[in-house]
Amino acid sequence: MTETKLDPKKTALVVIDMQKGIASMPRKLEPHSSEQVVGNVARLVEGFRKAGSAIVLVHVATSDGKDMLKPMVDVEPSWGTGERPKDWADFIDQAKPSATDIVITKRQWGAFHGTELDLQLRRRGMTTIVLCGISTNIGVETTAREAYQHGYNQVFASDAMTAMSREEHESTQKFIFPRIGLIRTTDEVLKMLG
Repeated sequence: MTETKLDPKKTALVVIDMQKGIASMPRKLEPHSSEQVVGNVARLVEGFRKAGSAIVLVHVATSDGKDMLKPMVDVEPSWGTGERPKDWADFIDQAKPSATDIVITKRQWGAFHGTELDLQLRRRGMTTIVLCGISTNIGVETTAREAYQHGYNQVFASDAMTAMSREEHESTQKFIFPRIGLIRTTDEVLKMLG
């Protein structure tokens, strides 16, 4: 298989929900621990910055919770609905925004709906995105489906994302991502970026 090369001027790294309130939650993540994902995300951010590529840092935030979705559901969200710490939406130290990074605030699972993500990517001439973050089957997958519908090429950094169970992560990796993009490890993505 001939490996695809990523054009650093047309490829953006899109980092989903690497914020203190999500990456630091006291729960087990699988198949990769929060520490493993944070380490790989940090490597991707460093590599994309070095290449001069666009970096998009996405977090979910709300001032009073009234702008968040509240549908009828059979299973309540695992992140809780109570009051959150003041730094809950702050980016982790390994993915703090630089002056040139794009910061997107979302209020639902996906990073496109109701945000200016598509506009900011198109203004910069981006045709490909590399996705990573927490959680594989929620924020990352929803953003990936939206990106697919917007016509972006996608690469998924499989070891720079994780979920609340191995089954959730692997289901997305097996059934969804191969149909809408390329699945690669952090090392492979950095090699593709050259």
